[in-house]
Amino acid sequence: MEADILRLSSLVGEKLKVQGATLTCAESCTGGGLAKSITDIAGCSSWFNYGFVTYSNLAKQRLVNVGSETLERYGAVSEEVVTEMAAGALHAADADFAVSVSGIAGPDGGTEEKPVGTVWFGFTDKQGRSLTRKMQFSGDRNAVRLQSIHFALQTLLDAFLKK
Repeated sequence: MEADILRLSSLVGEKLKVQGATLTCAESCTGGGLAKSITDIAGCSSWFNYGFVTYSNLAKQRLVNVGSETLERYGAVSEEVVTEMAAGALHAADADFAVSVSGIAGPDGGTEEKPVGTVWFGFTDKQGRSLTRKMQFSGDRNAVRLQSIHFALQTLLDAFLKK
C-alpha cells in the first residue's frame, strides 16, 4: 500500500505541475500522513505549499474556519465538516485544489452510527467544484489511515486531475 501511495503522490504532483496548480490538505484522522505522502515527492514545493493538521475541533475552527455550529450539529466526522474543512483550507492556503479528511481510525471512538473505519473526504477547487465521499475501511488504526491517504489521492486524480 505504501508503494502505491508514493506512486499516486507522484502522479498527483505531475498533474499539478503540468497545470501550474497547487494543492493543500486539511487532515484530521490521518494526522498529517497525506501531507507527508505528498512531501515524499522531490520537487513538491512547486505544487504544495502547506497543509493543515486539524485533529481537534478547535483546530478545525481556528485553522480552516469550520463553524462551531456545524461541529455541534453534525460532529467532526461528517459530510458537512469535511466540506467546510476543504473550503477553509483552499481559502487559507490560496491553493487551486484542497482535500480534507476526517474519520475514526480507531481502535476506539466509534459508535453504532459511525463505527471505527468511517472516514469522510472533501474535495474542492478554485473553480467551485466540490465532492464529498464517505468510506468504511477495515483493519487497525494504521490500515485505516493508509487506506484513507490512498483513497484521497486516487479520488483527487480521478475526479479533479484527469487532464
